[in-house]
Amino acid sequence: MHKTPVTALLDGASFNAFHARVLLWCALIIIFDGYDLVIYGVVLPSLMSEWGLSPLQAGALGSCALVGMMFGALFFGSLSDRIGRRKTIAFCVTLFSGVTALNGLASSPEAFGLCRFIAGLGIGGVMPNVVALMNEYSPRRSRSTLVALMFSGYSLGGMLSAGLGIVLIPQWGWQAVFYVAAVPLLLLPLLVRQLPESMTYLVCSGQTQRARQTLAQVVPGYQSTAGDELVLEGDGKASVAIAELFREGRTLSTLMLWLAFFCCLLMVYALSAWLPKLMHSAGYGLNSSLTFLLVLNVGAIVGAIGGGWLGDRVGLERVLLGFFCCGALALGLLAFKAPLAVLYLLVAVAGACTIGTQILANACAVQYYPAQVRSTGLGWAMGIGRTGAIIGPLLGGALQASGLPLQASFLAFALPGLIGAAAVLVFLRRSRAMGEPVQPAGAASAAKHIPG
Repeated sequence: MHKTPVTALLDGASFNAFHARVLLWCALIIIFDGYDLVIYGVVLPSLMSEWGLSPLQAGALGSCALVGMMFGALFFGSLSDRIGRRKTIAFCVTLFSGVTALNGLASSPEAFGLCRFIAGLGIGGVMPNVVALMNEYSPRRSRSTLVALMFSGYSLGGMLSAGLGIVLIPQWGWQAVFYVAAVPLLLLPLLVRQLPESMTYLVCSGQTQRARQTLAQVVPGYQSTAGDELVLEGDGKASVAIAELFREGRTLSTLMLWLAFFCCLLMVYALSAWLPKLMHSAGYGLNSSLTFLLVLNVGAIVGAIGGGWLGDRVGLERVLLGFFCCGALALGLLAFKAPLAVLYLLVAVAGACTIGTQILANACAVQYYPAQVRSTGLGWAMGIGRTGAIIGPLLGGALQASGLPLQASFLAFALPGLIGAAAVLVFLRRSRAMGEPVQPAGAASAAKHIPG
C-alpha cells in the first residue's frame, strides 16, 4: 500500500487561492474577536458615568471577559482535537458575537459582567483554533508570516472598535457598539462553507475521502490513487491528553512557553489598561487616549508582520527573544519625559513588542507541538497566559494606589519582558540540547517540529 506523507505535502505547497481563502476567513474571525474584546475599554467611561461604578468595580467588571477567555482557551482548544476545528470555530463565533450583542441590552453591572464572561469563553476559544488551522495549511516557508498576518487582525479589530465608539456613542449611546458585534452572525453560513476542516482531524477521524479532496485543493498537482494511505507526522493518533504536552522531552519547553505567554499577556493588558493614565500623569497633554491606542495597534501590526517575516528567515524563537528585550527597554524608557515624536516611537515599539510578540508566540507554539495536539498545546499556553492578562490591570491599579513614583509602574511593566526573554532563551537552548538546532520556519529542508 502506497503511503502519502500529508504533512510534507502541506509544508511544501505553494501559496494559492486555497491559502488565500483560509487567510481571509481566519483574519476576519480575528478582527471580530479583537473588536469584541477591546470594546469594553471603549465604553468604560460611559458605563462608569451611567452606573456610578468605582474604579475598583470597573476593573473587576473588565476582568470578567478575561477570566472567560482563560477557561475558553483551555476548554475549546482541547475540544477541537475531538470534534474538529471548523465546528469549534463556528460555535465560538456564534457564542462571542451573539452574547456580545446581548451586552447592549444589559441594564445592570451584574448582567453586563455575566455576558462578558460568556462572551469571553468564545473569544478565548476561537483564538487557538484559527491560529492552529492557519498554521496547519500554510506553506512552511511562509508559515510565520501568514500566521502573523492573520493575527494582526486583532489590532485592526481594536482600532475598529475605538473608531466606531467615537462615531456611535455620542449619537446612539454605548449600547450601539455592542449591537454591531452581531454582524459576524450574518456571515456565519458562508464561513461554515468556506472554512476547511483540519487535515489532521480528517485523517485521524477516518474521513479519508474528504481529506483527499481538501489535499487536492492545497496541492493542485496531488492525485490520489486507489488504496493509498494518508500518513501524518508522528504516530498519527489524535490525542487531547494534557500529559502529551510533557512527553518526549517537552516538559521544560512547555513550562517555558507558559511562562513566556504569562509575561507577554501581563504586559499587553497592563499597558492597554494604564498607558493613557500613566502618560497623563507624566505630564503629556494629549487630548485623547485614542491617539495612544492607534499608535499602539499600528506598532502591533508592524511588529507582528515584520516579526513573522523575520521568523521565517532566522527562527521565531530568536525573534521572540529580541522582541521581549526591546519591549522591556521601550517600557522602561516610557518612564522618562521625552519629545512627542520620541513618545510615539516608544509607544509603537511597545505595541510591536507586546501585542506583536504575543502574536508571534502563538505561531511559535503551534509550530512547536505535533499536529495531533496542536490546539491543545496552544489552548493551554493561552489559558495559562490569561492569568497574566487578569493580573496586569490589577497590578497597574495596585501601583497607582501605592503612591509610588511614576517610574515604578513602567519598570514593573518592563520586568515581565525580561523574564519572558529568559524563558525564551531557556526554550531555545533546550531545543539545541535535544540535538536539533532551531531553524528558520522557511528552511528548505524538511525541518521537523523542534523537540522539547
